[in-house]
Amino acid sequence: MNRFLLSLNIVEEMKKRINFLISIVLVMISQISYGQHVGFVNSGTIEYEKRINMYAKLAKRITTENSSWMQQVYDQYKKTQPQFNTVKTTLSFSKDASLYKPVGTNTPPTNNFFSNDPTIDLKRTVYTDFRTGISISEKRIFEEVFLVEDSVRKIKWKITSETREIAGYDCRRANALVMDSVYVVAFYTDQIPVSGGPESFTGLPGMILGLALPHDNTTWFATKVNAVAVQPSPITAAKKAKKVNNEGLLSTLKESMEDWGEYAQEVFKALML
Repeated sequence: MNRFLLSLNIVEEMKKRINFLISIVLVMISQISYGQHVGFVNSGTIEYEKRINMYAKLAKRITTENSSWMQQVYDQYKKTQPQFNTVKTTLSFSKDASLYKPVGTNTPPTNNFFSNDPTIDLKRTVYTDFRTGISISEKRIFEEVFLVEDSVRKIKWKITSETREIAGYDCRRANALVMDSVYVVAFYTDQIPVSGGPESFTGLPGMILGLALPHDNTTWFATKVNAVAVQPSPITAAKKAKKVNNEGLLSTLKESMEDWGEYAQEVFKALML
């Protein structure tokens, strides 16, 4: 009888120890998972989806002067083309630099009236050196290629209390006005303590994962963040690229597009952003 009771006590003690060990393992697993979710990311790649609302953007081009033909072009576009032009882009980054570039489009290739319009989707590559404060970007307009090197744009952001989750990261909203008239809304996360973002938008206390130009009907939102060790490399200039700074680019554009009317202003804004 005593042996039986002793055996029962041993079994109970073993159960307690096993349950204790299981509890410790579960706690460790939960802590590891939690750390992976909220840990700081200082280097990696971000996949963005850039979306342009073509219907809204093109509707703004209809004026009393051009409505006789532009309205027909717009109506035909709506019948044959999707509302959103969607482009995939990536940003590789470290604490020292970032490289932003387009990687493809989800919109089927077409030969529509706006397929080569630089104000619709200007494919550009942007290298930002956070240490020196220098930005180098390759911009293509029709047959011309420009390599623009200048200081990183200084943006006066106003951080708000609004928050949202993007690609699994808690983000805070900030607003700004660039080039005197372009209203910008950004959502950044301090879980990625790198002051970068898509295109040439930087200057917040964390990585920009969401960006919108409301009046230009264009947005960029991160769909995936990969925490990997990378070191972005500067852009290698194309053979025929014209090397200029921002002032030189604007001067060249004004000289070559002086007879383009109001449309030229749209091109200037697209290329200078």
